[in-house]
Amino acid sequence: MIFVKFSASNIIGLVHKYNVPGPRYTSYPTALQLTDSFDQGLIEENCSERRTEPRQISLYFHIPFCFSLCWYCGCTKIITTNQDRGDIYLGYLEKEMLLLKETLHPESDVHQIHFGGGTPTFLSPEQLRKLGELIRSTFTIHQDAEFSVEIDPRRVGDDHIIALKEIGCNRASLGVQDTNEEVQQAIHRIQPFGLTKNVAELLRKHGISHINVDLIYGLPKQTIASFKKSIDDVLSMDPDRFAIYSYAHIPSVMPSQKLLNESDLPSTEEKLSLLVFAVNYLTRAGYTYIGMDHFAKEGDELSIALREGTLHRNFQGYSTRAELEMIGLGMSSISQNEDLYTQNEKNLSSYYELLDSGKLPVKKVLRLSNEDKIRKKVIMEIMCRGEINYDSFLNETGLIFHDKFHDELERLKEPESDGLLHLMNNGFRITSTGRLFLRNIAMVFDDYLTQKHHKSAYSKTV
Repeated sequence: MIFVKFSASNIIGLVHKYNVPGPRYTSYPTALQLTDSFDQGLIEENCSERRTEPRQISLYFHIPFCFSLCWYCGCTKIITTNQDRGDIYLGYLEKEMLLLKETLHPESDVHQIHFGGGTPTFLSPEQLRKLGELIRSTFTIHQDAEFSVEIDPRRVGDDHIIALKEIGCNRASLGVQDTNEEVQQAIHRIQPFGLTKNVAELLRKHGISHINVDLIYGLPKQTIASFKKSIDDVLSMDPDRFAIYSYAHIPSVMPSQKLLNESDLPSTEEKLSLLVFAVNYLTRAGYTYIGMDHFAKEGDELSIALREGTLHRNFQGYSTRAELEMIGLGMSSISQNEDLYTQNEKNLSSYYELLDSGKLPVKKVLRLSNEDKIRKKVIMEIMCRGEINYDSFLNETGLIFHDKFHDELERLKEPESDGLLHLMNNGFRITSTGRLFLRNIAMVFDDYLTQKHHKSAYSKTV
């Protein structure tokens, strides 16, 4: 689907209408539906099924520690300057890895590894080497595995990058958020751009050539002019991918956000203008608009997957590897396969206690029903491909789309009249403008939004 330039002024009215709280759909059902009231037999059954045949695995490691608090951040984190806590944490990750290994078929192999946080580079170079050694001694790693690490440029140098390269890292994601000093002061994250650019150069020098950069729009003090400068700064680093996330201001859920001055936040119209500018500017710069908040160079795997219709979405965002079973390790991390979602204990002490008792540290579970799986297919087609084909749906599910989703199709007539999609005899397709409202269109098919009132826990859709 080709992106067509549009202007913020043309869709201000749509934003006022559609800018409501809603899920980001990194999964369906969303993580809010996981429950701590579950039969332990579900976990045992899941482990038994894993042992029956080889699986291709994606491993996510959550490193929760941060040296300082960024006031905007909604991640699960622990603020500390004591790096000895990293040694203790690695000891428990080792326990979890060994327990996990027992649930896998001996021929299962790992095709993807990701360190997220928190701040993975809170760990010292020696601790990173230890974690890498633990992973390689516990699991079989495929020779072409993607190994990505989130990096805080303020807390990394030559030694960290050499250690990451030694353990197999081949993709780095640099947290930038904004390069403007006034914005950085407003969010309590001072990060001179020269430092960030130097880290990108060091990564390439040491052979980690695939670089992603994260920015955030909607932060305090941001303007079109300042955000253009931030994007220009990052473009000078020549990243392979951009993630430009919408700032989700939910102080009732994220108490640290109360430290921000709300009067400095952009208005709805100003925030929309930032997004529209970024989309138009980056597409002119040669990046493909993947969807939601992701951009990639034309030759990048994400761009190719978008063109070929193989794009996938999971708890980590857009991905090219739909066939992988995602397994999360560390406190709060989430695992998912086609039948079951699980989340580890969010409390660090409780996470440690479960592992000390010889148990996988699972706190919450959701077993997907057949209804969940059908709706998940539709929602992920919207989020990843921007269209639904009724014949394909019939072939894959045995269901006639009009019969199954009669009420939902009626509800799509209004967004169609607003120019967000085209309803056709054999399906529907999201328009260029509609791509800014993917979450709203997907919400039409979300059964949980009509059954329960969870909207207050979600960020607004634009």
